[in-house]
Amino acid sequence: MSFEIPMPVGANRPKKCLGRGRGTGLGRQAGKGHKGQKARAGGGVRPGFEGGQTPLYRRLPMRGFSNEPHRLRYEVINLKDLEERFEAGATVNRYSLAESGLVRLGKQTPIKLLGSGELTKKLSIEVDAASQSAIKAVEKLGGTVKLAE
Repeated sequence: MSFEIPMPVGANRPKKCLGRGRGTGLGRQAGKGHKGQKARAGGGVRPGFEGGQTPLYRRLPMRGFSNEPHRLRYEVINLKDLEERFEAGATVNRYSLAESGLVRLGKQTPIKLLGSGELTKKLSIEVDAASQSAIKAVEKLGGTVKLAE
């Protein structure tokens, strides 16, 4: 069963018929006034143009610098995530993390292991970076953490 939602009154207005005689109400100059740059075909000025005066965006000083576009971002994995999704003795790398749904395989963002939560299983982990607490927790159980160069 499909229902069509009715359009509100006035939603579909007829197209303006420009330059088709005075009887239409938009004949002669077609609502563009008398002459001038904005009356011509393709006429008008770009946004921010102030008639040749130095525009505001150029009069104001440039301020500051942001390193945000160049910042190194990590996909963060916690020990509690590994505890929930992996069996004892498993090898944890980018592909196994993607299979378990913790990271997206298409993104080549570096992966960082953090020490939040508890780990009770021996795991062999290959990541790009890891916190000291996470490395200690894994090695305490006999597991290994291999960091990419």
